[in-house]
Formats: sequence, C-alpha cells, structure tokens
Amino acid sequence: MRHSKHSFFHFFIFSLLLMSCGTQKESDKVNIEKQTIQLEGDLMTPEALWAMSRISGYQASPDGKHIAFQMGYYSVAENKSHQVLWMMNADGSEQKQLTGDAENETDVQWLDNETIAFLREGEVWKMGLNGKSRKQMTKTDGKVEGFLFAPDGKKAIILKSIDFNEIIQKNPEDLPKATGRVVNDLMYRHWDHYVESIQHPFVIDLKTGEEFDILEGEPYECPMEPFGGIEQLAWSPDSKFIAFTCRCLTGISYSISTDSDIFLYDAESKDMNNTKNLCKDCCEFAIVPDGGFVDSPDNICNPTKTLKDQFINTNLKDYNVGYDLNPKFSPDGRYVAWLSMERDGYESDRQRLCIYDLKENTKTYVTESFDSSVDDYCWAPDSYTLYYIAVWHATENLYKTNLKGEVKQLSNNWADFGSLQMLDEKTLVAERHSITEPADLYVVTPGESADDTQIKQITEVNKDILDQLAKPRIEQRWVKTTDGQEMLTWVILPPHFDASKKYPTLLFCEGGPQSAVSQFWSYRWNFMIMASQGYVVIAPNRRGVPGFGQEWLEEISGDWTGQCMKDYLSAIDDAVENLPYVDKDRLGAVGASFGGFSVYYLAGHHEGRFKCFISHDGAFNLEAMYTETEENWFSNWEYDDAYWNKDQTERARKTYENSPHRFVDKWDTPILCIHGEKDYRINATQGMSAFNAARMRGIEAQLLIFPDENHWVLKPQNGILWQRTYFSWLDKWLKK
Repeated sequence: MRHSKHSFFHFFIFSLLLMSCGTQKESDKVNIEKQTIQLEGDLMTPEALWAMSRISGYQASPDGKHIAFQMGYYSVAENKSHQVLWMMNADGSEQKQLTGDAENETDVQWLDNETIAFLREGEVWKMGLNGKSRKQMTKTDGKVEGFLFAPDGKKAIILKSIDFNEIIQKNPEDLPKATGRVVNDLMYRHWDHYVESIQHPFVIDLKTGEEFDILEGEPYECPMEPFGGIEQLAWSPDSKFIAFTCRCLTGISYSISTDSDIFLYDAESKDMNNTKNLCKDCCEFAIVPDGGFVDSPDNICNPTKTLKDQFINTNLKDYNVGYDLNPKFSPDGRYVAWLSMERDGYESDRQRLCIYDLKENTKTYVTESFDSSVDDYCWAPDSYTLYYIAVWHATENLYKTNLKGEVKQLSNNWADFGSLQMLDEKTLVAERHSITEPADLYVVTPGESADDTQIKQITEVNKDILDQLAKPRIEQRWVKTTDGQEMLTWVILPPHFDASKKYPTLLFCEGGPQSAVSQFWSYRWNFMIMASQGYVVIAPNRRGVPGFGQEWLEEISGDWTGQCMKDYLSAIDDAVENLPYVDKDRLGAVGASFGGFSVYYLAGHHEGRFKCFISHDGAFNLEAMYTETEENWFSNWEYDDAYWNKDQTERARKTYENSPHRFVDKWDTPILCIHGEKDYRINATQGMSAFNAARMRGIEAQLLIFPDENHWVLKPQNGILWQRTYFSWLDKWLKK
C-alpha cells in the first residue's frame, strides 16, 4: 500500500506532472492562469482548495542569485492544470512569471547563471532570465521525459521511453485495433498503467545532437517505476561520470524484490563493461553512534566486474539487498552519497545516508545515530557536511551530519520540509508546508542548532486565499496506549473554536502503513478543510509510523490488526474521556490505503463507538490483495507467507484470519467506500466488494467509484466531487 520511500514532496511533484498531461489539440488548449476566488465566509471550502496555486520543482542558479520554480494553476471548469515557470531573486524579490501561452513548461534547470532550461512538448528548451530568447535545444520528436545537464554544459542526460515487450507481447500487425494484451510474467502493470515501455537514460551532445543509451540492450528501467525521476541520476563535477539507480531485475524477480543499486558509468569511454556497482564493489563500514568505524560482518573487497556480472550479483547477496537510490556527488568529486535500505523486500526499512569514497573504495553510513529515515539531502560546499530532512515526532525537520556521522538537528518547527538544496555557500533553499499552510519556498541559514538556524519565507503563492481564511488550532496530545506507551496525537480544532460546545469528531487513520502523520498538507486528505467544516480531527501517530524509532515503526509488520488498531481506539477513547468538546455520540472514522483497510477492520470491531465510516482505496480482502497488488514484495513482507500454503507461518495465519472481510457479519454502521479503477496498488474490486457486502447486509452504504483515477484523485472536478461526497456523507450521519 505504501507509495514508495520518497518524500511527500516528490509524490506531490509527480501528481502535478500527471495532471499537466493531456491530449488536446493546440487549437483547443486554454491558457489557465492563477485562480482568484472571493469567499463568502472565512472557512475553507473544496472550491477554495482547488483554486490554490501549487509550487513544485525549483532550482537555484549556480551563483545563488536567482531561483527558478514551477507553479501549477488548476481550473475546475477546464478540469485540468497548467504548469508554468517563475523566476525571482534569491531573497524572494522581483518575482515574475516567464510563461506566456497555454503550453506546459516544466522541469526547470539552469544551464548557466544567465540561462534557464525547461521541458516543453517533450523537448528541452532554453531562455534568458527575462523569459525571452527562447530556443529549442533537442529534436527527439517530443520524446524527452526528463533531463539533467552535465556541469560543463556540453552534454546532458535525457530520459526517454523505449519499447519493452518482454512481459507483454506485441499484438500481431494484422490486428491493429486489438486491445487485448498477452502477458507472460509479473510486473505487467505498475501503479496505474500497463508496462509496455520503460525509461532509459541517454547522453546527448548538446552541440551535435548525437545521443547514446547508457543501458543499450538492457531490459532494466532507469529511473525506477513508478515515481522515479531525474533525481535517480547524477553527474560528477568533472562531467566524466554518471551515477545512476537501477534495479537489474525483470518479471517475477522484479515484483518480489526492492534490490536496487547505484552504478558508476564512464561517460567518456561509453563502455558499459567499465560500469561499476558501488553497492557491491567496495569495503563496507558502518559509523556507530560514538563516531567509530566497524567493519561489515562479511566484509570483502571485490574487484570491479563487468556490467553483466554487476547486474547478476549471484555471489554478493549479503550486500545492500534493499533499496539504494538518488545518488549525489560531493562538490569535490571524491564522494558519492545516496539513500540506502538494508533489507530486500522491505520498502519501509530505515533509509540511511550512505557515503562512497571513490578514492578509498569504501562506503560508510553517516546517519546511524538517527533512528529514523532520511527523506531528502544535499551536500554542503565543503564536501564534508550534508544537510537532510527527516521525520521525528510527527514533524519533518532539518538536520545535518558529516563524514564522521555526527548528527545535529537544525530546526524544530511544527511544519514539514519537503525538499532542500544549496542556494549558495552558506544558505539553503527549501520547500516547506504544514497543516494550515500549503507549500512555499524558504531560505534557510543553518546554525549549529535549531535555536540559531534562520528560516525566511520567500514566496506566498496563496496569500490572497489564505488571508480570507480562518485557521484551525493545532495541538499535540500524548496519549497512553493499552501497552503503556506514549503516543503523540495531533488534535485539530475548528476555526472559531468554542470549548463550551460539543463537536462531531473524526478519527483519522493513516495510510502506508508506515507513513508519517506529520504536518503534511494534502489537496484531498486536508485537515484544515475537515476542521473548517466543523469537525474536530484526532490524528494519532499509531504503531507503525516513522519518527518514533525503528522499533515503533516495525511493530505493525505482520500485525496489522493488533496493537496499531488498539492505538486508534486509545486515541479516540482518550479524546472522548478527556476532551469535553468531543461529542461521543457523533464520532466517525476515515482513512485511505492502509487507513482505508483500518476503517474496514474497525467497522467490525468498534463496539458501537462510531456512527459512520469512510474508506478510500482500502484493502478489504487480504487473500485477494496478496495476488492482486503489482508490487508483490509488499505482500510478501507484510503478510509473511502466501495464503495457499498449508504450513504458513503463525504471522501469516494471523494476518489472513483477521482480514476485514471476515468480520462483515459484525458490521452495523453506515459506510462510504471510495476507489479508483486505475488503482493497481489496491485494486478497485476491494472497494466494490466492501460496498457490495455492506448493502447485502442491509447496511446504509455508498460507493464513489472513479473509472479514470488511480490510488490518488488528480483531476480537479473529481477532486471537488470527492470533497463534496466526503462531507455530505459525514454531515448526514454526524450533524443530525
């Protein structure tokens, strides 16, 4: 169910780019501009939410004087978005839009201090700081899907899709209108599409236009599906080498493994046989909390192998068998850093920051003293310090470490950083958001601690709307769980809150299952709009969420219906018993993905607490889910065994016996089921089955089905319909 171990901001950018895609003819395109809305009152509405502009990608100029960034404007009437480019000085002054027509312009980068590059209609273009002197740089028949300039400005990596028919057979030429697909192996579809092509990175000479595929003839994707982008590749400072992420597997092997590696490619020789696997070809060390180094238990220094040998890795199974991704060279070129997980098949393993020393042929882990995952990072100019963001105690804040593994926290706000990069020698530019504030850009001057770090907001892209809105009040509450632990819970109170009144209250069930209940801003599961509609929201950081140590995180694996469900009930029971404004007779439970699963389970175990439920894209029947989902490593790790094995483990037996569909006989409460038919992570049959079961039991139920949406809801009119249906259902049962 978990999307992937990317930061929330990467998901957000991906959804924006999906929304910008369309098939309209040039003459039919509408130049969607910034939306203005005058509210009748001061409470957030679905229409106000979808009128907001959305910042996504951004990049500072090499000299740190300017920042170019991407903005998404949304039109409910047109049911689409328009992606445009903006530019400003590094202090936030002189902000100006560079786009002048209806075409989408995305993926902003700097070619040099005076030249901005971007994607337009599948080609790389460039322009001056004022948006003029535009010139097309590539001619690929609109096939460019991402790009990254070499530091010398002479060449670039471009991402293009190539035909891939190893799993899905190509239909006969005499049947051009046949829509059937003959499938021969697993991973024939991913997230929301059939896998009939894969991306490969090409190096292009910007002067001659000559290009070559660095994975020529290989059936492996780079970047990795379904959310990987250009961040999975990096140029060395001297423009001679490329570090890239690749999972060298296909078919069923791909579907059950998260084992990706970081490869070093020689862009000058262009010889794939010189490519080196940095995850397998080195001496491995871990930095322990006291700063010392310890040899890996099975430490062997291996000679460089051919590319084919690197891909097979048959004799190196003890090395980095989990996710390795997002490499970045140090400014001096000596080191390559990347994000690394230890265990194969465990997509929510702790994501460590790994450093490879190209001179000494060694790698070390420099965040071992930090008991949570690194979500994004960047090198400091000294090639010794790294800044990163990570969740701890329900907020995504800023940290730094160094080559000795000395970790320090640099911010401590009730907000989430979504991404970061160096602005100049001393400052960072970062995206940040919170429960009451959508994404904006900030300049951060790191200190030695959170107390002396300076954070300055430099954009206010939704000020005109936010100034009209009353904000909810956010509180933290530590709740005692049934096993004697302390659980941090967000309490979101409606605008104009009156403590003397009783309010209908929602228990928010988080997805993942191992995703943070942090200060996130969502355009669907938005706490501010829930509170603005008159609901108190109780959002517990139950067992299984990151930010409270690995032990807390992993207690949910193989125990989806155990302590985490008790934690949910502890949170809502505490609210009823100790918060006098919570109306115990008007409680609802809502959630998506694993949160939707939680709702389906609670529907059979809530003992009369709740008056209604809402489940979005939730798993209902775990036996069906085991073989329906496309990323089979998820089911293998979480369920521990296949349902058909008669000698299955105790953990697996417990999982299947406690599947929500087995407790429908205990359902007695109205339920709204929501699902997208293009959701291949949790198939729409799960939501349909739950709705059908409820109606066959005579229970009040409603189904909101989206034939054209995936695990998310991306289209504006569908988003409005989602919000209206959601609140109509809640109001019907909780505001009587």
